Amino acid sequence: MAEKKEFISNRKAVTYLDLFAGAGGFSEGFMQAYTDDKYYDFRLASDINENCELTHRIRYNKMLGLDTKFICQDIMEDSFLPNLLKEIGNQEIDVVTGGPSCQSFSLAGRRRKLDKRDDLFYHYLKVIKALRPKYFVMENVKGILTKDEGRIKERILREIRSIVDDTKMYMLFAFMDDVLKPQMPNSLYYALYVRLHMETSIDDADKQNEIFFNNLDQQLKDITKHLPYSVSKSDKYVNTIRHGLLLLQMKQQREAIRKQVIQLKTNAHIDNDTFVDGYNNIIETLSDEQIREKTLNAIDKIAERGDCAEEAKTLKKSLEILTSTFDECIEYIQKQLQDNKSILDHLNDLMKEIRLYNIEEPLILLSSNYGVPQNRERVVFIGCRNDQEVINEIPPTVAEKDKVNVYEALWDLNMVGNGETATSYKKPELIPEFESTKIQRAVQGEPDKRGLLFSEWSKIGRLGHRFTFDEKPFYILNMNDLNKPTKYQRMELFNHQTSLQNNTVRERLKIIAKYGSYDDAKAELQAKGVASQKRNYVVLNPLGQSPTVCTMPDDFIHYSAYRPTTVREMARLQSFDDSFVFQGKRQTGGNNRQKEIPQYTLVGNAVPPLMARAIANTLLKHIK
Repeated sequence: MAEKKEFISNRKAVTYLDLFAGAGGFSEGFMQAYTDDKYYDFRLASDINENCELTHRIRYNKMLGLDTKFICQDIMEDSFLPNLLKEIGNQEIDVVTGGPSCQSFSLAGRRRKLDKRDDLFYHYLKVIKALRPKYFVMENVKGILTKDEGRIKERILREIRSIVDDTKMYMLFAFMDDVLKPQMPNSLYYALYVRLHMETSIDDADKQNEIFFNNLDQQLKDITKHLPYSVSKSDKYVNTIRHGLLLLQMKQQREAIRKQVIQLKTNAHIDNDTFVDGYNNIIETLSDEQIREKTLNAIDKIAERGDCAEEAKTLKKSLEILTSTFDECIEYIQKQLQDNKSILDHLNDLMKEIRLYNIEEPLILLSSNYGVPQNRERVVFIGCRNDQEVINEIPPTVAEKDKVNVYEALWDLNMVGNGETATSYKKPELIPEFESTKIQRAVQGEPDKRGLLFSEWSKIGRLGHRFTFDEKPFYILNMNDLNKPTKYQRMELFNHQTSLQNNTVRERLKIIAKYGSYDDAKAELQAKGVASQKRNYVVLNPLGQSPTVCTMPDDFIHYSAYRPTTVREMARLQSFDDSFVFQGKRQTGGNNRQKEIPQYTLVGNAVPPLMARAIANTLLKHIK
């Protein structure tokens, strides 16, 4: 058992689960976090990729001696949630974290329309609805705030606010019967009432769905009775309404087809080609939004032909209610009551009890504010259960003037040449003019004369207050070797290997480093015949923070060695301890990066552990 008894004996365990775990940036930060009376009990992690599982199992099961489980499965599969609930058993989970895959939201690349990953938020929230933790954290790139003109962000907030406390819904239904029913058309009221019942009637969802559509069918009959018989039976707009209602009712069948098409599109990497529009059209045609839009337009056309304006208006609103979130339904009720302040206030008070989670706006966090030598901006949605305090801030741990710089993070690793691997710490090449910027710090980066250098924290690790290693760090290539101790590769320093580059590449990088960017160096690169099609080189500034660490090994040029950064150097820029070993292949080419998740991708996609630690500590200070 690697966990120190004296650490956990006087502290209460806060159970923790990490979805979309990747390399384990969230997990690592949460394992470092603690208060005088609380710490995190890491129960389970999940990800779709085997190398993520391998990295986790070695770090948390082998090295730290935890019994943390790992589910290696796509969260979009129907069996994922039942498998998760089976693994958890009767345990109550207090905190859930996760970063649903963010490439499709990233400002750094093309945004794929209807990418499979765009649906991952809804599957994440399905887990939240089932587990109902005290807090949950969703992390993503800043681009999500502006994607689809901000509608994605608003949709996420609405979905969070639509998670309800089933045991208190009776209060809402009683309110509706007393206040709304007398003043609304009966069929419209019934549509609203049944739709809200769908939020809580999981066991008889099919029955509720059938009731809702029976009501819609009756509403359509109320419209067609105003039309000539021949029109009501064969008009294309009447048929559009009839078929639209049928398609909307067949949601499961449509979703199954959409999933298959999206999966095919993703697996085949259909993006910038002549196939993409056709596949997107299939997906859009089967969507609730497009079916509803065509049906609503058809209702308008029919309303122009007969004396059925009120009936058409009721059917249109009922259709909108069908595809609305719980939050949008409540907003509709509020509009009906806007002229009666006392009743509206009563409803708002009810909703404070009925909504299970409170959230105001997502937070934008900058990793360098938390002791990370990197300016990585991330958006964080923190859902706070209604019996917990709302969290609207993750206080910075480091002042602007005291931020950790790149030289502090990497100076002692500057001892590998072209095509070399370092397996132990050696004497580095120092740069005297930068040495004075190295200062002693506390673990979270704040200056402290009793503390250590950032590089020293990285070497000794930031988990010593809680753990000793059950097993010393080791590296293996794949999951098959996990139960073969003879395959374990042990060394003092891991993941510190440079690529072997020819003279042309080395000359190119040196010239770019001299000028600071490819564009500024372009003239000399062309004059010396070493220009390249690749333009997105970033020369690290030793006295500042790095830009966002990406997944490509040659995006960054070392400030003095004029070479790409190693996996270990990128891990330092992310604030991973040196004892955190990234498993599997170091790098792979092209589309294989998405399937194999090599070391560079593991590092680049991770949440910086020190930023995760700051989030985790804030939650511990608030959690009841």
